[in-house]
Amino acid sequence: MRVYYEIVVVGTSWGGLRALKELIGALPADFGIPIVIVQHRHRDSDNLLAGLIQECTTLRVCEVEDKQPIAPGHVFVAPPDYHLLVEPGALALSTDAPVRYSRPSIDVTLSSASDTYESHTVGVILTGANADGAQGLAHVVARGGLAFVQDPAEAVSPTMPRSAIRAVPKARVLRIREIAAALGALRPASSTNGAPR
Repeated sequence: MRVYYEIVVVGTSWGGLRALKELIGALPADFGIPIVIVQHRHRDSDNLLAGLIQECTTLRVCEVEDKQPIAPGHVFVAPPDYHLLVEPGALALSTDAPVRYSRPSIDVTLSSASDTYESHTVGVILTGANADGAQGLAHVVARGGLAFVQDPAEAVSPTMPRSAIRAVPKARVLRIREIAAALGALRPASSTNGAPR
């Protein structure tokens, strides 16, 4: 029985913009699994990130607003200074305390997504200079989901991928183009037309 996926959560930090543009730009135009991006940014960052990613894809890219519905063919970007939580069918924002000095926290979003969608969750960790995301990715795998990590040799900052690999030995360690190809081969839940998953 083929597995269907409800959501992809991508976490990144230092060097993330280039990695995100390469990953999202390499996905097929009809990619049907909603993508949530958590990029570490300063609390006073502008809202240009979504627009910069939009330049490389025909998927719709937007910065998340509280209680925003999750929709196929969309890339949702966590706003600065908010944790992003995944609820059934929607995204929520939280001003809870930073985790590992980060808000948004990759760990928080990955754990929230896998608590909501369990084995239908995909976690991806890209370049970054800290360990955020490792615990969340382990939670994804514990719930039966898929884990991908950028090859540290390719990353601008290999600390985050290396931390994720230590925490999740089962993760598939690939170059960004290979991660995009693997994601493109997954079947979205929207393609089941209501069939049991």
